[in-house]
Amino acid sequence: MKKTILIFLFLICCQNFLAQEKLVDSLYGVMEVQTEVYATKAGEDLIVDLYKPEKSKEKTPLILFMHGGGFSGGSPKNPQEVKFARIAAAKGYTVGLISYRLTRKDQSFGCDFEAEGKIETFKFAAEDFMDAVAFMKNNSEKFSIDPDKIIVGGSSAGAEAVLNAVYNPELMFQDSEKYRDIKFSAVISLAGALVDVRYLTQENVVPGIFFHGTADNLVPYGSASHHYCENEQPGYLILDGSKSIVQKLEELETSFLLYSFEDAGHEISGMPFDHLQQVFRFLNSVVFNNQKIQSKITL
Repeated sequence: MKKTILIFLFLICCQNFLAQEKLVDSLYGVMEVQTEVYATKAGEDLIVDLYKPEKSKEKTPLILFMHGGGFSGGSPKNPQEVKFARIAAAKGYTVGLISYRLTRKDQSFGCDFEAEGKIETFKFAAEDFMDAVAFMKNNSEKFSIDPDKIIVGGSSAGAEAVLNAVYNPELMFQDSEKYRDIKFSAVISLAGALVDVRYLTQENVVPGIFFHGTADNLVPYGSASHHYCENEQPGYLILDGSKSIVQKLEELETSFLLYSFEDAGHEISGMPFDHLQQVFRFLNSVVFNNQKIQSKITL
């Protein structure tokens, strides 16, 4: 009788394991972080910290994430991003957390900083981001990643750089052909915005996941001035936030997942741990199973 019960319990455990989904559930241990230099600019090594699943025998999809910090601070060592990277790696992704040039270090990025300078700041960060993507794609065999399954994301300033690189390449790069071989599977934005949503077209559209507070006073939820600067101030620059981007994705019949947090501010740029399982289910459905999902959730 005891033996029968043990066999029964073993079969239940096996069924539960088989019911778990790769890239959705945590199935792997996580290897020690591996740090690589993807570029050296102005004497500074720019790095990517890689978190990989243990004992994965197949090439893994890549998530490349860019930290926030107003282009003046922040680090890929941020505990929130590291926790996210380990969660995603346990599900079967390789995750890269990147550093980039902090061109506004010890300087303002607010209303006293001219709009032209803000655009240049976006361009520098977008270039660093794309160079990191190119490095990972060119070394896909070394890192055992699938170069055709690249998901990218960022928080706050990092999200601005990533969104502009993905959706506004014509505005960001003098020679966008330099990155013509790079294709993205999806983009994740935590309180990010674009320079001009009109440049988001059928040619460069990819599915998007967006988290944004409707009362964000730094990065607009809809279309408004960055930091809500007044028209006469040097830093007056209209940006298109998550709501406006999603409206465009809807027009282009592209998948999206929008989390709108009523009356919340820029704190929504933090990692959305309470909603990550829905994020991974969206990616699994849209990126890996070619489903179309257009979902707006207001909290």
